[in-house]
Amino acid sequence: MNAPVFQDRVLIGICTFRRPELEATLASLEKLTPCGLPVAVAVADNDALPSAQDLVQAIAADHSLPVTYLHAPQANISIARNALLDHARATGARLLVYLDDDETVEPDWLKHLVQAQRNSDAGAVLGPVCAHYLPDAPGWMNRARAHDTLPVFGGDGAITSGYTCNVLVDLTDPAAADLRFDPVRGRSGGEDSAFFADFLTAGGQIAFAPDALVHETVPSDRARLVWLLRRRYRMGQTHASLIARGRSRVGRVKAAGVAMAKALACGGMALIGVASPAWRNRQLMRGALHLGAVAQLGGARQIEIYGTAPDGSNPDPRSGRKEN
Repeated sequence: MNAPVFQDRVLIGICTFRRPELEATLASLEKLTPCGLPVAVAVADNDALPSAQDLVQAIAADHSLPVTYLHAPQANISIARNALLDHARATGARLLVYLDDDETVEPDWLKHLVQAQRNSDAGAVLGPVCAHYLPDAPGWMNRARAHDTLPVFGGDGAITSGYTCNVLVDLTDPAAADLRFDPVRGRSGGEDSAFFADFLTAGGQIAFAPDALVHETVPSDRARLVWLLRRRYRMGQTHASLIARGRSRVGRVKAAGVAMAKALACGGMALIGVASPAWRNRQLMRGALHLGAVAQLGGARQIEIYGTAPDGSNPDPRSGRKEN
């Protein structure tokens, strides 16, 4: 296979699965400030049937940016992410930006991502996602900023993981050259964490553009503590599956012991702060993450949040799939 020939262009890639909010996402891209590069949009529909095709093509007819519809079935998010990755490489777009189908962007969002990439040696740039709550959401949730998405920084100041709800990837970076999203993780979630773990292992660097702001409104079914606990538990499973790679059985047992100790400590802090719901529930979420790690290291089956395995079994899609 011939290597892709890249040009200094941007492709904004959006994975979608039966979300009417996609219309607002595409509308927000109409207001983008020029970033100095040509920009196009592609939407990868992860439904078994091309359910978003009519909507996307109708919007594309009058959109200020070129918009392409891709059918990437079904209910396995890695398939859709890889379809966008392949489309960017096939069309020669050097910069691939991932955005979720229930988000809207600030006008200067893309300009800040591109500028941060130009001003650094990083092959990927993350932006923040600010969550907004409906009136029926618990008050503590807004105080705890439980649904915001921000980078995780290590002790040396470097970003230690990535996500796909607001990210730019330079496909010419050597660390990104052969990367793909793992279809095995496309049902359980964590495919983005694994992608960027491999990117970092290959020598890639991730920068942060704090002004590249994206907004999302949290629906009522996700504005619940039980949803957040399940999400963090799954994140703990993903994290453990990554740190377990290459470790001996003894090493995994030790890691499980550390995670259990952290879970117990979080439980204790939750008890101490029981009168403060925001503090208490943040500790419970941290504890759920560590318990997920313990379960994964102990051999528990990873929970599934998407509807179709890579072999096509269990084709019934599930709702509420966003758990980045």
